[in-house]
Amino acid sequence: MADAGKPGRPNQKSRTRKDLLRAAARLMQAGQSPTLEEVAAEAMVSRATAYRYFPGVEALLTEAALDVAMPDAETLFAGDDGAAEPLDRLLRADAAVAEMVRANEPALRAMLVHSLQQGLGGASVPVRQNRRTPLIEAAVAPARATLSPWVHDRLVKALALVIGTESMLAFKDVLGLPDDEAGAVRRWMIRALFEAARRA
Repeated sequence: MADAGKPGRPNQKSRTRKDLLRAAARLMQAGQSPTLEEVAAEAMVSRATAYRYFPGVEALLTEAALDVAMPDAETLFAGDDGAAEPLDRLLRADAAVAEMVRANEPALRAMLVHSLQQGLGGASVPVRQNRRTPLIEAAVAPARATLSPWVHDRLVKALALVIGTESMLAFKDVLGLPDDEAGAVRRWMIRALFEAARRA
């Protein structure tokens, strides 16, 4: 069984967390309302390990549902013929994520509460699953050869601040912007970041 208590091994810890989410999703898709113990058994980890990653089954099932709802890069870009503009792909990814966020806002807010609580406790395991980076990297992939490694890395990280739940919270809760105006600002930011990367 995976042991998440030992220091280090960040990749293994991320995989263990992902395994728990996938196990929960499989059980829910089979029509079950599983306990944390059942999810741990499905993921082939101990009950104690599962509790290190999630404070309870509600937090795990909430995030597992969101994990399934997140746009999949392979599906999103399936129709591209290899000549699609990276900027167009980025805007498509942003629109798909924004749609998912709008459809799942209460669950996303609940997930953020759980992750913030774990973060305050000094958790030694990942408190969030990084879903947006693979999507952003897939969107930018056609431009990868034209960007230096550090520019590519910087661009992906900067875009991760624009695309996702946190920007929705800033636009809605802090700035009080409606969805259409928030979308226009995000698109402006994505274009500006991508053009800056091309010039770098």
